[in-house]
Amino acid sequence: MKKELEKKYSHIDVESNKYDFWMDKQYFKADIDSKKPPYTILIPPPNVTGKLHLGHAWDSSIQDTLIRYKKLSGFDTLYLPGMDHAGIATQVKVEQRLKEQGISRFDLGREKFIDKVWEWKEEYAQTIRSQWKKLGLGLDYSREKFTYSPQLNELVNYVFVQMYNKGLIYKSKRIVNWDPIQKTAISNIEVIYKETKGGMYHFKYVLEQDSQKFLQVATTRPETMFGDVCVVVNPNDKRYTDFIGKNVINPVNGQAIPVIADEYVEIDFGTGAMKCTPAHDPNDFILGEKHNLEKVICMNPDGTLNELAGEFEGLDRFDARQKLIEKLTKQDLFIKKEEIEHQVGYSERSNAIVEPYLSEQWFVEMKGLANEVISLQNSDDKVDFYPKRFNDVLLKWMENINDWTISRQLWWGHQIPAWYHNQTGELYVNTTPPEDIENWTQDPDVLDTWFSSGLWPFATLDWSANNNSQLFNRYFPTSTLVTGYDIIFFWVARMIFQTLDFTGKKPFDDVLIHGLIRDAEGRKMSKSLGNGVDPMDVVEEFGADSLRYFLLTNSSPGQDLRYSEEKLRSSWNFINKIWNASRFVMMNLDEISDYSVVEKLISSVDKNSNTSDKWILNKLKETQKEYVQAIDKYEFTVAGKVLYNFIWDDYCSWYLELSKAELNGDNIESKNVTKAVLGFVLKEILIMLHPMMPFVTEEIYQQLELKESILLESFEIREFNFDVQGFETSVLETISKIREFRASQEIKNSQPLSFFINTQNSIHQNEFEINLSVINKFVKALTNSTLTNILVEGDVTSIKVADYFLEILNSEFIDFEKQLLDLENEKKTLEAEILRSEKMLSNQNFLAKADAAKVEQEKQKASDYKIQYDLVVEKIEKMKK
Repeated sequence: MKKELEKKYSHIDVESNKYDFWMDKQYFKADIDSKKPPYTILIPPPNVTGKLHLGHAWDSSIQDTLIRYKKLSGFDTLYLPGMDHAGIATQVKVEQRLKEQGISRFDLGREKFIDKVWEWKEEYAQTIRSQWKKLGLGLDYSREKFTYSPQLNELVNYVFVQMYNKGLIYKSKRIVNWDPIQKTAISNIEVIYKETKGGMYHFKYVLEQDSQKFLQVATTRPETMFGDVCVVVNPNDKRYTDFIGKNVINPVNGQAIPVIADEYVEIDFGTGAMKCTPAHDPNDFILGEKHNLEKVICMNPDGTLNELAGEFEGLDRFDARQKLIEKLTKQDLFIKKEEIEHQVGYSERSNAIVEPYLSEQWFVEMKGLANEVISLQNSDDKVDFYPKRFNDVLLKWMENINDWTISRQLWWGHQIPAWYHNQTGELYVNTTPPEDIENWTQDPDVLDTWFSSGLWPFATLDWSANNNSQLFNRYFPTSTLVTGYDIIFFWVARMIFQTLDFTGKKPFDDVLIHGLIRDAEGRKMSKSLGNGVDPMDVVEEFGADSLRYFLLTNSSPGQDLRYSEEKLRSSWNFINKIWNASRFVMMNLDEISDYSVVEKLISSVDKNSNTSDKWILNKLKETQKEYVQAIDKYEFTVAGKVLYNFIWDDYCSWYLELSKAELNGDNIESKNVTKAVLGFVLKEILIMLHPMMPFVTEEIYQQLELKESILLESFEIREFNFDVQGFETSVLETISKIREFRASQEIKNSQPLSFFINTQNSIHQNEFEINLSVINKFVKALTNSTLTNILVEGDVTSIKVADYFLEILNSEFIDFEKQLLDLENEKKTLEAEILRSEKMLSNQNFLAKADAAKVEQEKQKASDYKIQYDLVVEKIEKMKK
């Protein structure tokens, strides 16, 4: 039944060859014809921009744990891998590489540049796969998908055309987040807001009819004043009643612009007079639509000022700002600058300050789609969020959603399937180009990465319009999506409404939300802080099993996790403990040659075993139940704690030690039963641990020489229900108290002790009679251990354990006065508890309202307290004689 483990646990050796074995055996290949129930997880596709980070490791550790757990629980699992082409993120990386070589994408042209990006993709896709391997992810690589593959491109085009034909996609000029370095619109998720030092600049907008009067207008972006079309005041602001309907002079270009009234302007905010620049501010754009104002663009796509800026044309926006203030100061039109700190949006990829910018873009009309999501989440078939509060986050966003900008001015990505006639300008939208293609030009823009990523749940399962995919029909909706809370709006929401719109179904049953990984001080990991951690470095130092266990068991759903080397080291130590315990068990399985013998012996435990064997099997059942409850609710921290307590405390610290007394005994039959229990419980431990620690559990399991792989095992809760009442309090607590006593008094184990067990409880009395010899062997060097129900005379130490006392004849080790003081304190505590119980039981209000079980419980407490009190009083009186 067993081989032998190496003396020392080495994560490098253990984790070196398992993955190839799993893949060669195709243990994770989904069986589309299986009769087992399906369980599906799609990997959130990492960007092909570089290496995986700790967040990816956290994501995938949870996913792989669920896949392995479900596989062992009898499911046909599909863990589908894939990667995201990541539009702007990847293009930026490739452009940076080309720049180092002295080349720009414009030197290459679109087609050759895209070839370079494909080379990058292949390079980093291989890196990502190697990292998946090191983390031990049980992926079905035969189903791998890429968001910019020809297959996905065909689907993306189909979806775009269908949405366009339904009126859900339209083209319009709107204010967008603009990256002036990349010269493209970007999504909200690609905008990082930072607290930034800036200025609030105050200018004079002089009344056209009276140069002595002016409106004081403040702005944080003076360079956009060339796009001003009016000044807006509140109609109820008495300060400016005389200005409404008149013109003021724009100080930057001398143009006369009207003063209009709108309640949007708050009387008590700032100066109460606001410049309106509809082409460069989203709120101003809304006012422009309402009042039919001209939308004047004063900036080029690269962030320089255009011809409307006159002498400042061609200057970068921030250089122009300084020169403009210098000029207006000389003209007495600049009033002051207030130093401020405010939230400024930066492009995630280029770090450019984002410019709100009027641009013609493609949009998705969101109101109808959002209502579909809201209806779904108010139905019995809703997507369940863990934690539930994130459902409210989703709904709140859907209720207040804006139309979605889906076009990007990039080269890498799904090019929009729209063509413009070269002569007439006619728009043609279709999945295939026009027949007379020479007369048409395709829209150069590509789609937002999130557009194709939003199709991931059904695109990966080969969905088609006629719904004839076996893969889709079997594995959709997918089972669990695991992702961070930072992309609920941008990915989770898009997957829900796009999947609903095209399949008529929800994309997944559950969404498990985790937080962000922060450093030990709670700071977000970033390049600028230099506090990032490469998960592959962690795997090298501590092993994938340690990393996975740490990530899984140190944060509740929805909460952030703090990286801690100390906790990683604790995880490694826990695995080492399991390794050493397994070595001990294997060394004692020499006489059991076949696992069928183990099963046979386990079935005879009730008749031919000591209490400790029955106790650990009961504990195993309790652990299995708690473990299943925790995993099924995605509470991995709870599951990890349950396993840790059972393995470290119950199995290793107690049972392995208790078993030695039996293993060293003369009863062959009882000895073999204990060996069988040791091996059986170890196997069950490995099966429960495997989803979290796949490598080390496979290694130990294979040394047991059972099945070819632990992945061929089946997890089930064994219904052990042996009568071991009183064993923990009579045996284990007795041993613990004696050990504590030795440690506190610095008494060596070789020093004999004499003690009495004073009890009036018949259950304990019976357990003590059965296990007294075990207690003596376990604690070592004890003599004259005796059961009694009479308080012992003489110089003894009384140690209260549950409802009995340990009486230790050790006057030479114990301070008599301290002992008496401890008993007096115990007496006071019991007096207070008795008084509390008596008051409660005499309280008619409590007796009337409390349920019968509660009242009975309180009566039992009162009785126990009185028994203990009488024993303490009697003891104090005898000690004082």
